[in-house]
Amino acid sequence: MTKTLIRFKAKLFRPTESEKAGSWTFLILPKSASAKLPSRGMTAIEGTINGFPFQAALEPDGQKSHWLRVDRKLSKSAGADAGDIVTLEIAPAGKETEPEVPPDLRKALAVAAPKARTLWSAITPNARRDWIHWIISAKQEETRTRRIKNACSMLAAGKRRPSCFDRSGFYSKSLSAPKAVPGKI
Repeated sequence: MTKTLIRFKAKLFRPTESEKAGSWTFLILPKSASAKLPSRGMTAIEGTINGFPFQAALEPDGQKSHWLRVDRKLSKSAGADAGDIVTLEIAPAGKETEPEVPPDLRKALAVAAPKARTLWSAITPNARRDWIHWIISAKQEETRTRRIKNACSMLAAGKRRPSCFDRSGFYSKSLSAPKAVPGKI
């Protein structure tokens, strides 16, 4: 089966909040490109940016589209920086990329019931990604802590995904693209 490439151009933006100035940029997919993907939620992709190959996970933007975080290494390899228009050719990835587990969740899973750890290992990377996004979408630290505890309990009880989590962010607005630096790219 041949993958259908989705081709588009997009502008790179600098986020208003980042750990270090200039450490990463992002772009928002045109709705027409996003509509060709299999999910409004997080989607693993592979493709090229300015001809340079990469693999990544697109994040939902809460507007029925997606955004892509472009780290400094990828940006440099693609010869692009904030303010530049880049050319992308993407397709859903043949294999799902493994999400990065936040340290607080990793610590909780390490001491969770064996059933929780077993199920965490058995679920798909996309299901793990849903748990992670449900946890990190909490606006307050107390909520995040409570969600981590609840996630461990639900996993131990055999629950494979958080049921109340809107993967697209469209209905709950729990997910969105970063805010771009105004006036300055």
